[in-house]
Amino acid sequence: MNYRFSGHESFPFRYAWLPKAIRGLRQNPCLFANDAEDEAMVSLGVGKNMVRSMRFWVQATGVAEPAAKGGLQPSDLGELLFAEEEGLDPFLEDIQTLWLLHWNIATQKDEPLFAWRFLLNDWQEPEFAEQGLLKAFEKEAERLSRKLSLVTLKQHFDVFLHTYVPTRGKKAEILEDNLDCPLTELELITAVGERDAGSHKREVVYAFRREEKPAITAALFSWALDDFWEKMHPKEKTLAAGLVATGVGSPGGGCPVW
Repeated sequence: MNYRFSGHESFPFRYAWLPKAIRGLRQNPCLFANDAEDEAMVSLGVGKNMVRSMRFWVQATGVAEPAAKGGLQPSDLGELLFAEEEGLDPFLEDIQTLWLLHWNIATQKDEPLFAWRFLLNDWQEPEFAEQGLLKAFEKEAERLSRKLSLVTLKQHFDVFLHTYVPTRGKKAEILEDNLDCPLTELELITAVGERDAGSHKREVVYAFRREEKPAITAALFSWALDDFWEKMHPKEKTLAAGLVATGVGSPGGGCPVW
């Protein structure tokens, strides 16, 4: 399994990024080409690292896909959500859209994001904090024969965490760099306390919110189930209830907080 630990350039995606990127790709499929970064910076109004991060997230969320002639193009989902006049949710206002984007990020099949796959499928503890989790990351990366620095693992963990946990800009600045990822609205992860981190330091303890979530409708769950079936068990004519509830990448196992 070719897990990804980087590519997001240490940024969770921002509210404006996905619709802005889809508008740009509709006009120029080569917007995110490596040799077009300077043009993309001007067109999108962000720095070079953010251009690369936007390229990563439009694919991770499933709103863009490789085009037949090279470059990227809006996917059917991207067009459905962000089409200029008839897009269903161009400003990411519907909580079901956010759950759907979360699902796409968390259930990558060919190149899954390591932190998402590990924490949503393999982490057995009811809580987690940075120090203990980074040790677990190191151990698992070693098992996978991946030589990764602690800096890389920490950046990857930070991106995972702040995809779902709000941050505050300095002095309450309202700048795009300081805006939270829209998936913080899911309240998927909450801070539940603090613990001693040694050297007279404290660290925040987090937990997944596991109670029922009425915002996930039967239709959305059915869509996720169909997507899981197609991705993970395309040759099966039936699926056992236990597999749906606890299997890797399932609505119950791949996203246990559903």
